[in-house]
Amino acid sequence: MLIGIPRILSPELLKVLMEMGHGDEIVLADANFPAASVAQRLIRCDGHPIPELLEAILQLMPMDTYAEHPAALMEVVPGDPVETPIWQRYQELMEGPLGGSPSFEKLERFAFYERARGAYAVIATGESAQYANLILKKGVIRAQSHK
Repeated sequence: MLIGIPRILSPELLKVLMEMGHGDEIVLADANFPAASVAQRLIRCDGHPIPELLEAILQLMPMDTYAEHPAALMEVVPGDPVETPIWQRYQELMEGPLGGSPSFEKLERFAFYERARGAYAVIATGESAQYANLILKKGVIRAQSHK
């Protein structure tokens, strides 16, 4: 264990976050997402909900402030009556790290799958909410001046 690292983040997930560079993307996939067939690198976080993982990841990984949409959601399939209150939770969690109200890109289901195939990694979670899938684009860690 380490001081200051959220316990929900496994060593494997920490390694992937460290390896990612500016512009790389990571997918937080709900329990229905075909994570194993889509992922270049698959990280299992079964049993964990996406909001808890998102909150922990945002403590360590900056979002891409150069991108118009540093995060993407899977759009609800037309005609599906499902509600998506989890999107509001994502909005709340991301407001602080992005310094305002984040702008989410919404991707059609199969476009989301295709984009996920190109992501650096996919995190398979235990999230049971429908349309809870989320893609995050990593930003730049600014150099700190030395005194």
